[in-house]
Amino acid sequence: MEPILQTRLDPLPWTVPALWRLPGIVPMQMSDWLRVDDAYAAQMAERERLIATAPVHALTEEARPAAEELYDTALAHLPPGFTRQGQAMRRPDGVLVELDRSQPLLTLGRLLQEDFCLMEARGEEHVLTGAILCFPASWTLAEKLGHPLTTIHVPVKGYAGDLARRVQRLFDMIRPGQPLYRMNALLYANPALHQPKSQTDYRPRSGERPFMRSERQSLVRLPLTGAVVFSIHTVVMAAERLSPADIAILTEQGH
Repeated sequence: MEPILQTRLDPLPWTVPALWRLPGIVPMQMSDWLRVDDAYAAQMAERERLIATAPVHALTEEARPAAEELYDTALAHLPPGFTRQGQAMRRPDGVLVELDRSQPLLTLGRLLQEDFCLMEARGEEHVLTGAILCFPASWTLAEKLGHPLTTIHVPVKGYAGDLARRVQRLFDMIRPGQPLYRMNALLYANPALHQPKSQTDYRPRSGERPFMRSERQSLVRLPLTGAVVFSIHTVVMAAERLSPADIAILTEQGH
């Protein structure tokens, strides 16, 4: 299959100090939460395929109110290019999608390029209670569902301790109407969007990495249920579109 690639990334996170320095969390407008880019049609076709064939969706019964609130909120903030037609929505690529609030995450997964993860407070931590995750980058929904932030980040070197406490405080402090986002960027050998990997499957990066993958990760607090939506917009580009200086930055910093 031909790789699904964007032609640009806006912004390039390493050119924005507030994004590139840890923790790299900056304010965002709700009007800029959901995006349609130049790979929309190809990414949506791949999402349709994955939804039909792969384990990319999970929703615990306790998370249904949050999923329905996310559904309503996302539909209220669709970017330009969507047209409501009765009980269906015409996507920017012309595909008509039935609006089914009884399947909130699956419906959003067929409308938008973003993946959505629901994080809800359970005791002292936020727990992953539901998701539509078509484009995982080296993790699996099955291993993370129902687990708190500390367990989810077990494979992340240096996460336990102070960093874990800082991330949990961040989740606690997010306010409705005041979303945040961060961006990463990594050089990859494989341009595939769907790259699940068990946390026990260690595969060191080596050899040529001719693609750059970036995730725009947004955090949105839902006002009624209080759930935090962690959404992910994935961009994959041919690294040759970047300047040699950009490639050097990504390589030198180990990204």
